[in-house]
Amino acid sequence: MAHILIVEDEDNIAAALEFLLARAGHSYRRIAGGTAALDEIRANRPDLVLLDIMLPDISGYQIVEALRADPGLRDVRVLLMTARGSVVERRKGLALGADGFIAKPFELSELRAEIARLLDRTG
Repeated sequence: MAHILIVEDEDNIAAALEFLLARAGHSYRRIAGGTAALDEIRANRPDLVLLDIMLPDISGYQIVEALRADPGLRDVRVLLMTARGSVVERRKGLALGADGFIAKPFELSELRAEIARLLDRTG
């Protein structure tokens, strides 16, 4: 199965994501900060990054920009997650190069479908 990096600073949301990924048989790692997430992505190239936009140090948008600017990481799949799920936020995230966008609170079925869609593109 896939290795997925969860970048989420809210413990309750991270726990729900971990539960979902474990049930689906994926391996995962959770990181609460953006700077550490960039280091982790560079070191281990996950198949998919579930990326919160609002993080304590740098934003998810900045992480997407950094990944897309790096030739070695530009193909890492990114699903942005935000509590501010407006059309403007979605457009901005996708314009910066995110592969998907989901508003919190999300339906687990919707999240499962997005994860499946993005992982299917890696194979």
